[in-house]
Amino acid sequence: QVQLVESGGGLVQPGGSLRLSCVAFEIDASLQSMQWYRQAPGKQRDWVGYISPSGNTFYVDSVEGRFTISRDNAKNTVYLQMNNLKPEDTAVYYCKSSPAEIWGRGTQVTVSS
Repeated sequence: QVQLVESGGGLVQPGGSLRLSCVAFEIDASLQSMQWYRQAPGKQRDWVGYISPSGNTFYVDSVEGRFTISRDNAKNTVYLQMNNLKPEDTAVYYCKSSPAEIWGRGTQVTVSS
């Protein structure tokens, strides 16, 4: 079954770090642009950033310099390294492939003291 599975979320204090993983099953993630989105409670789902098949990365301004997207093609996995986390980063984080248009089910990130 074609699917994306996120993991790595949790509760972290402000200033802390987390690394999210997105594992692709039955699809070659190396051929996809892999995107990260997040959705805070009561808000719309927002784009966070993406990595192209060639490894180019782009981010929304609010996470630039704090978040890093990378990929390990041997593991068919994309990562979202999040540093210096802030309470406003609290959300469910989703990965999505393009152009295959597959969404994962998300992983919860909570930033709180």
